[in-house]
Amino acid sequence: MKNKRVGVLMGGPSSEREISIKSGKAVCKALEAKRIDYVPVELMPGPNINGYKESVAKKLALLRIDVAFVALHGEFGEDGTVQGLLEKMKIPYTGSSSSASRVAMNKIAAKEMFKSKDIPIARHEILAKDNFNKGCDIGVYFKNLGSSLVVKPSNGGSSIGLNIVSSRKGLKAAIEDAFKYDNRLIIEEYIPGREITVGIIEDMALPIVEILPKRKFFDFTAKYQNSLTEYIVPAKIEIAIYKKCQDIGLRAHKALSARSFSRVDIILNKKKGPVVLEVNTIPGLTETSLLPKAARAIGMEFEDLCLKILESASW
Repeated sequence: MKNKRVGVLMGGPSSEREISIKSGKAVCKALEAKRIDYVPVELMPGPNINGYKESVAKKLALLRIDVAFVALHGEFGEDGTVQGLLEKMKIPYTGSSSSASRVAMNKIAAKEMFKSKDIPIARHEILAKDNFNKGCDIGVYFKNLGSSLVVKPSNGGSSIGLNIVSSRKGLKAAIEDAFKYDNRLIIEEYIPGREITVGIIEDMALPIVEILPKRKFFDFTAKYQNSLTEYIVPAKIEIAIYKKCQDIGLRAHKALSARSFSRVDIILNKKKGPVVLEVNTIPGLTETSLLPKAARAIGMEFEDLCLKILESASW
């Protein structure tokens, strides 16, 4: 990589734009420390996805980058769109392929894949915006799934549009909130338990991070205000269960054909054991993000983690 020009892609059009810029700037700092030739590529928001792709392609062509370090979260960056563009331009890039990214970003498709591989997931149902607007009976979800429910958009990350509810009024408000971000959403049973995450790097499960939010759950605010969440690395879990969680995390990563690295979010329930929530193919990449915390627990500092991710780039 010493003779390569690396474009660090950040920003973009999604609701996670500001988080992406933080990740991108942290990656730039790490590459500078490793004396890698890089150029920050901040992508501005754009309403028309086809025109947006063309403008990004022109920008990348003008910059003459050899490799793309993708630090984009959410729409365009994590859903396979930019990966498909880079594949077409024959520019190697970090992270999962366009097809794997597309499946992982779509929580409905990912759950179907997990189910086919016997990976434990929460019971859930899908709701389309059209059906909701026609006046469907939302009370049936409590009957089918339990007294507390989790509502979240099919696509997206950083817990944006995610709510936990236990009343019909709360469910209606949560559904309306989730529909701001997608036309399809998931309503699933709420599973109480310990919130943990398993980082994956090059098909190896990293030490488990336990997340102890001071809020009701690990929402957007808790994720990005350090004072509102405590992290334990490695998590204090019985060794047999610890290994089982790592195994399930790695299986989830492989089930989606994720490449190079990812972060698998899991709920550890006393009766059900580990239950996979989702796989993040481009998790937060700041020095205080969860994947770097897990890597640091095995002696891999943030700069080394970024370099390892960069060296795995392909198309």
